[in-house]
Amino acid sequence: MIAARSAKNTLGCLIGCAIGDLGAIFLFQSHFAPESIPQDLWTMVWIVAMSSGIVTSVILETFILWKQLGAKEAFKTAVGMSMISMLLMEVAMNVVDYGMMGEPAITFAVLPFTLGAGFLAAWPYNFWRLKKHGKCCH
Repeated sequence: MIAARSAKNTLGCLIGCAIGDLGAIFLFQSHFAPESIPQDLWTMVWIVAMSSGIVTSVILETFILWKQLGAKEAFKTAVGMSMISMLLMEVAMNVVDYGMMGEPAITFAVLPFTLGAGFLAAWPYNFWRLKKHGKCCH
């Protein structure tokens, strides 16, 4: 029960993080196409991508919790309970992206690995939170 619930919660976090993170990298990648993103911008790209991922995850989680908790409490819950999970997820996704691509770039071939790494990095933390506190992301 706990494993399934924590996996579902982690998947919700992953969807939100992936929308912002991968979307930001894709926009940078599209802007500089057909050339790759200049190396002197890589740090900025990853900061923007990770920030975007965290913001979209918080927005998605707030929306999911809104009806149940109300707007203010839903936002506080989304920010408070999920930040460590989102940071773990974002770092793992970007490390795998860099390891496979050698730069901030997204392709369909790397997506399963990037998303899988993000999921696997956050799931143990979410499992522990749920087991210890009876709650994690949602």
